[in-house]
Amino acid sequence: MTQTASGAPAQSVKQPKLPFWQVWNVSLGFLGVQFGFALQNANASRILSDLGADLHSLSLFWIVAPLMGLIVQPIVGSASDRTWNRFGRRNPYILFGAIAAALGMAFMPNSAIVVAFVAPILFGGVMLALMDAAFNVTMQPFRALVSDMVPSEQRTLGYSIQSLLINIGAVMGSMLPFILTNVIGLDNASKAGGVAPSVIWAFYIGATVLLGSVLWTVFRTKEYAPKEYNAYKGIDEAELASELAERKTLLQRLQGFTRLLFNMPKTMRQLAVVQFFSWFALFIMWVYTTPAITQHVWGVDAKWFDHDYLATVGQIPDHIAAAKGAAGDWVGIIFAAYSLFAAIFSIALTKIAMTLGRKPTYALSLLLGGLGYISFLMFQGGELTQVNLLITEVTVPSGALGLLLPMIGVGIAWAAILAMPYAILSDSLPASKTGVYMGIFNFTIAAPQILSALVAGPILHSVFDNQAIYIIVLAGVFMIFGAMSVFFVREPEVEVDTLEPEPVVA
Repeated sequence: MTQTASGAPAQSVKQPKLPFWQVWNVSLGFLGVQFGFALQNANASRILSDLGADLHSLSLFWIVAPLMGLIVQPIVGSASDRTWNRFGRRNPYILFGAIAAALGMAFMPNSAIVVAFVAPILFGGVMLALMDAAFNVTMQPFRALVSDMVPSEQRTLGYSIQSLLINIGAVMGSMLPFILTNVIGLDNASKAGGVAPSVIWAFYIGATVLLGSVLWTVFRTKEYAPKEYNAYKGIDEAELASELAERKTLLQRLQGFTRLLFNMPKTMRQLAVVQFFSWFALFIMWVYTTPAITQHVWGVDAKWFDHDYLATVGQIPDHIAAAKGAAGDWVGIIFAAYSLFAAIFSIALTKIAMTLGRKPTYALSLLLGGLGYISFLMFQGGELTQVNLLITEVTVPSGALGLLLPMIGVGIAWAAILAMPYAILSDSLPASKTGVYMGIFNFTIAAPQILSALVAGPILHSVFDNQAIYIIVLAGVFMIFGAMSVFFVREPEVEVDTLEPEPVVA
């Protein structure tokens, strides 16, 4: 129960429990948002390469993802806290973000159609920025909506449903281009300056799923009116009105933010080092897995990713286009695999942490992820192998099939990255500043990705001669550094009870 400005306790009313299907409805939009994120993560590099981006410039296009998260999430979160209208509090932002994201998903793979007005690669980069900004506009209020609508005694149920839907969306979105090619029969090979039909249609379907699931949540979820919400949360309306009416200058806000940064808990500073290494590595995986396995497993020479070389040959040979298409589809399969492995491991994560301790569990998970990246080197080419994936049978090099093994380690690391830092951090934060410090902690996700975007391309070009497999190995080294740095984190001595992953998406 909170205190009023006069010191008297604010009157609170018990928030009613929601029926199971209402909790489901509140979270359903997460499925569509994660579906879109997964499509982007598995296919953005493929699309940008098809549109003419060189390997060493790919990471510069991807820099918009962490930048949008860094800029958009705090602004939208703060704005939605202050919004009350006939459409709701969070719902207007969720709906607007979903519409903008769906438009970006529809236009990005069709960037070649604007060639008469602007360079396709530039238009594709703008659409990638639009998608990332829109995903962040949608995701931040979604997290708050679940907290607003679901009472504390149902939070475990709400989290379980949310986690299930996020992982379903990630697996479905990652696999969709592969399914459209190998089950439906759409062509997965791109023409010069264009994008494969299977990818284009995957983005159309993704936009539809995203918009449909969000519309379901928006129209099936009636947010509480201000008086009800304040009563359920024990908020004094007079004190709230006074806070909202207070206007601080930009300088005052910057001074307050600076004080928080300098006074952040030591545990948070130490975790920032771990976050740096782990998110630096993850960013490399999302950007460079497609060219890495196209070169290393399917045997496509790096020159076929060189925009200047492609301009001299005109038309890409059919066997090169087919190999690039098959490799791009297989990236969807292995990305779906690590999402599935992460979902499975997250079920056991709490018990493992209770047995081994949080830090050993976290470090071991990152170590397995790093070894997974490095082991990409072991799976090169090989004999063509028939693989039964239940939904279809495909023929791929044996090295491609072997890549499912490293994804076990990557999935374990991903599950730990989404849960362990927050579990460790939450016990070291002052209760009155938990929200703002969690917001600041988002910088430890965005900053390493921005740095990775700036340096990974030049390293790939100048050090590794555009052999993308070695930049994946470098990601593994960084992940192992992250595992080592976990042991320098000092955490409060508390009992481990629940570890609830944050729905973070890159």
